Amino acid sequence: MTTTSTASTTFTESRKRIAAAFDPRMLGAALGQLGELMAEHFERVETSQGAVLNWREPEANIADVRASLRTEPAEDTPDARFRAIAAEMLARGQNLHDPRYLGHQVPACVPLAGVFDAIGSITNQVMAAYEMGPWATAIEHALVRELGELIGFPAESFAGLVTHGGSLANLTALLTARNVVMADVWQRGVAREGPRPVIVAQHDAHYSIARAAGIMGMGTDQVIRSPLDARRRLDPARLDLLLGELKAVGRPVIAVSACACATPVGAFDPLEAVADVCQRHEVWLHVDAAHGGAAVLSERHRSLVVGLERADSIVLDAHKMLFVPALCAFVFYKNREHRFAAFQQEAPYLFDPSAPALAEYDSGLRTLECTKRAAVFGLYGIWRTFGRQLFADLIDVTFDLAQRFHAKLTAAPDFEPLHEPQCN
Repeated sequence: MTTTSTASTTFTESRKRIAAAFDPRMLGAALGQLGELMAEHFERVETSQGAVLNWREPEANIADVRASLRTEPAEDTPDARFRAIAAEMLARGQNLHDPRYLGHQVPACVPLAGVFDAIGSITNQVMAAYEMGPWATAIEHALVRELGELIGFPAESFAGLVTHGGSLANLTALLTARNVVMADVWQRGVAREGPRPVIVAQHDAHYSIARAAGIMGMGTDQVIRSPLDARRRLDPARLDLLLGELKAVGRPVIAVSACACATPVGAFDPLEAVADVCQRHEVWLHVDAAHGGAAVLSERHRSLVVGLERADSIVLDAHKMLFVPALCAFVFYKNREHRFAAFQQEAPYLFDPSAPALAEYDSGLRTLECTKRAAVFGLYGIWRTFGRQLFADLIDVTFDLAQRFHAKLTAAPDFEPLHEPQCN
């Protein structure tokens, strides 16, 4: 066989293998099998027919995976291989949907939300440019407007976006604050001379606030922790004194970062009073409401976030209290004019300067990500399927469970709760 014919044969075999991987019938069969597997899995998990946590030492799990990667695919059909691999993935993961699950701030998401997410993943709906993900972009903009109005922003006066997680959302919002407060810092960088700019953070603020300061070139030492009250909430009076002291020595304040709620005990800062202080000192107010901001959807618990609409920027994670799969984090700006302030560079090869109106819908201009997955499909699908009331129900029931658990612990003779929970 000549070199040319050998190359032709190799090319043909390559095309056959690729065609098999893209076979629509194989995909349909796999999805059908996955539906059966998932139904069986959730039947077992939701009735506690097994372990909640499938714990093994990390290196043991890694060794198993590496061994599987070095094993040639079985001689049976792709359908059978898929079923075996999917079954193993389900068996080896953690079972958050077991009623006994208790622990991290990762919810047992509404399962159907993952199916809607899968539509975006399988068809690869990406969102740097509107033309690549038009429906995903439309859903994101619509959800930003719906949630923003629920927060209390006047219609059309605010802006927002979705990004991959609360840490990245906090970075994006604080980067916007820095660029607004320090007008030419994006181009010139943070000056080494003169008073160092600071972020004033709630003492129990999530570590991503300090991480953002480090990434932005300010340095984590420039995050000043503001004192708390007896319930571990930001103390407005002491915040007022701190801001006055910083102003007296000429330290620029990029933002005050409040919490709704703080990670350690779920404390909600008194946002109305904090907003009054920030307004008096003319300081940007950022609220990390990644976990608790969803309370705006609950009539019973909305009072926890009164004043949220007065913040200049807000972070709200749908993958926490809205019970959708990770990651789906919203960033809101009270002032619509700030929507492009975080990232200020041109990329005409991707974002068409001859169509400036599309800049509103090219998400790559407002997020750190260029290629961004359609993170809103799960939230949108559940909202459409069950209605908005489901989110209020999930919040109310979850918060109520925490109160009932607290009451049991308080009544127990051998246990002393350290605080009364405001949320879950």
